[in-house]
Amino acid sequence: MEVFAEYLARIDNPQHRDRTEEVLGWVTRKFPNLEPKIAWNQPMFTDHDTYIIGFSIAKLHLAVAPERAGIIHFSDEIVQAGYDHSNQLVRIQWKSPVDYLLLEKMIQFNITEKAGCTTFWRK
Repeated sequence: MEVFAEYLARIDNPQHRDRTEEVLGWVTRKFPNLEPKIAWNQPMFTDHDTYIIGFSIAKLHLAVAPERAGIIHFSDEIVQAGYDHSNQLVRIQWKSPVDYLLLEKMIQFNITEKAGCTTFWRK
């Protein structure tokens, strides 16, 4: 979590900071083989130098970015969890609970789907 310390320190709202730290810590513990890093000023996790999932904060939500393939694959579950999404990210409202099972599925999907990927992003 040390890699995210500076990012977290810049989050002014204490509740948003705590929620973001909670989610990043959960990913770190649940998927210890993923490499935590900051890129494009956002926390993300990679596997064999390929992107798995990233996070960013906004005024009203924590954004989760599992790449477009992850959004498409889990679109129905994202909506069932009460989240809205775009083509590239899922918006978890600050007042909403985090669906950790869905988050785990998205991460595992990307790990599995990108096991042989040799680029950072899907092609």
